[in-house]
Amino acid sequence: MYIVSQPKPLTDEQQLRLSQVNAAIAPPGYLSFLQRFGEGTYRGWMNVQLPDPEVLKPFAEYDLWEHDGNSPITQEQIAQCVAIGTTVDGDFLAVHPPTAQLLWLPRHADQIKALSLQPGEQDDEETYAFVMDEIYSWVYGSGREGGVYYEPWTGSRNHMFLRLPPGEGQLSLEELSGMCRLAFPPDFIEESLYSCHLFYQELGGYVRFNYANGQEAAIMYEQDAGQTCKTMEGWLLSKGCQPI
Repeated sequence: MYIVSQPKPLTDEQQLRLSQVNAAIAPPGYLSFLQRFGEGTYRGWMNVQLPDPEVLKPFAEYDLWEHDGNSPITQEQIAQCVAIGTTVDGDFLAVHPPTAQLLWLPRHADQIKALSLQPGEQDDEETYAFVMDEIYSWVYGSGREGGVYYEPWTGSRNHMFLRLPPGEGQLSLEELSGMCRLAFPPDFIEESLYSCHLFYQELGGYVRFNYANGQEAAIMYEQDAGQTCKTMEGWLLSKGCQPI
């Protein structure tokens, strides 16, 4: 698994919160994953967070989900759930300590689901990465393609957005990303039909090309990598990009 930037160590208070989690209820590898890598985003999809017993309590008062005979918990029991992750789409991953269930509370569906995971051979940080991939396959019906990476929340991330305007004789974003990886060989690449991420340890981040949009490029970087960012920005401007 590629780690985008230096993880931010957990504070003593955060370590205490984590130590109070029942390891028998938490998903395999969840505790050791957070202890090693800290909070962050896995593969641009799942936000791995410290356990939060408060965030779901207000949802017990809203009729967001159906609670029939197929529901693993009642509406009132939502207040007992401890959130351990969210997706970029707004879904919740939570544990329900009284019943020792791992639950999926979807943003765009009306049924809460209990997740049954295959037991891992060992309980380490890599195990939780496999767990999240298994959840993705269950939610979307297929495995997630592309590279495996984790983006720690450092609190010192900066960003810069640029636009590649359309025009006769102008490069496409796909062509630009190909040229960029030749000019600046990346440490890791994640590419799909919709986007391309070129990762650089020197940046503590990546250069992103939004193929779906067709015009947007962005540089995500740590505060102490400003000079490297300026070098890449200058190169992108020389190829026709414009700052936003």
